[in-house]
Amino acid sequence: MSTDPIADPSTSTAGASKSNITKTVTSKGTLSTLVSPATHLQWKINEKCLCYHGPLIYEAKILKIRNFTPEDTENGEIGPNFLVHYKGWKQTWDEWVTEQRILKLDEAGIAKQKALSQSALAAQHAGANAAAGKMKDLSGKTTLGNPAGSSASAGGSTRSGIRKEGTRGTKRTREEDDGHNARRAEMKLNVPEVLKVFLVDDWEAVTKNHQLVTLPRSPTVRQILNQFEDHVKSTTTSLPTPALLTHTICSGLQIYFDRSCGMSLLYRFERYQYAEVRKKYITGPQVKIEESSDIEMSSIYGGEHLLRMLVSLPQMIANSQMDAESISLVKEYVNELLRYLESNKDDIFQREYDTPSESYGNTVRS
Repeated sequence: MSTDPIADPSTSTAGASKSNITKTVTSKGTLSTLVSPATHLQWKINEKCLCYHGPLIYEAKILKIRNFTPEDTENGEIGPNFLVHYKGWKQTWDEWVTEQRILKLDEAGIAKQKALSQSALAAQHAGANAAAGKMKDLSGKTTLGNPAGSSASAGGSTRSGIRKEGTRGTKRTREEDDGHNARRAEMKLNVPEVLKVFLVDDWEAVTKNHQLVTLPRSPTVRQILNQFEDHVKSTTTSLPTPALLTHTICSGLQIYFDRSCGMSLLYRFERYQYAEVRKKYITGPQVKIEESSDIEMSSIYGGEHLLRMLVSLPQMIANSQMDAESISLVKEYVNELLRYLESNKDDIFQREYDTPSESYGNTVRS
């Protein structure tokens, strides 16, 4: 599935109350927590629905409903979760999702699905998929790849969710086309060739070689953004009012990363690692509240996943309500950040990924 932009994801879900939880013994004799039918009357097992996967929406079917606790969560999330099967895709794409990712299969949901697909196509044509398709590496050779599970984007899978349609039924006016093209031009990023190569290598390491980035990373996303902020303030750049805007924009990028990491920036092979990280640092029974309150994914993941997010930003912002002036400012700062990543690539990116244990691979494939 494509996972470039985000649709304001949130990574936390409140747990169900005790009155809404039924304890049931499974066929293996273990105790699992199921959400009782009264908890979410609007959702039923075997109900057809629409479900976010990354930035796009797919038709799906609800197979199971469970209330995850910190001890038994399968995706790092706590509270009501739904096992969904995406129509037309293999069972290997089935996944547990929170209620925030599910929409009713009605006219409003279908209209939103079409709007996101059209926005994604527009962003792709504008160059949002900097690392996808054919790209030339530093030696001038052509490399094929679809990094970051979705367009050069980050995330979660390499599956494409966009279909080209022959006709649109109605024509847009010249004013609409001009405005649309102007917005697309504002979203274009200049991704250095060396970073495109990193994206391809990153994609191959995870999806082909079944390797993982070391976590926690050093430097982390938060540290990289702080270092970039210091760099901008201490050097001469063409960026507008860096003393006033740099901190605000870096903070915004960190928030974007924290909200999109689990939803849009991971390949399938990395999702179990993400769930384990959340258990260890945020949701696990051994984690103290005062220790976990300040921990976000930007304090655990590093430059590899930050780069996945940056190349997908045009598509993310295309689905936001950001005004044209703000978009232009973000574009300038992100392009400067990409140049900073290129200049400091040896200190930021991991050259050799980790090979996980055999038990990890078996768990992911099960």
